[in-house]
Amino acid sequence: MNSKYKPLALVARILLAAIFISAGFSKVMGFEGVTAYIGSKGLPIPMILAGCTIALEIIGGLAIIIGYKARIAGLLLGLFSILAALIFHNFWAFPPEQVYLQNIMFMKNLSIAGGLFLLAVFGAGGYSIDAICEAKNKK
Repeated sequence: MNSKYKPLALVARILLAAIFISAGFSKVMGFEGVTAYIGSKGLPIPMILAGCTIALEIIGGLAIIIGYKARIAGLLLGLFSILAALIFHNFWAFPPEQVYLQNIMFMKNLSIAGGLFLLAVFGAGGYSIDAICEAKNKK
């Protein structure tokens, strides 16, 4: 990677991960509500799903920021974003007054998934643990 782009790769990772880390900690603070909302969508074992979601969002987000196993974290969070869009922002099933907002949320999730899949394909880039490990392996 051209060294002049290394800071931009780091900024991009921070921006991609911020929503997941923030959402994960919000879910911790409102765990009962999150569990109830997951259950209201008909999903099984809502408490376990809530815990797994929190872990994925926080650990995956931190992995992306520091660039450790960023390809895997990007792939997992990208798939998670698509599932969340389909299950929780299924705008076609909402009352008319909520369709517009849910459509935006649905498209936001798809857009974020696209960025995460790019991360999965191209890697963390500069200023990352993955880049340091790759450089060591080339020696």
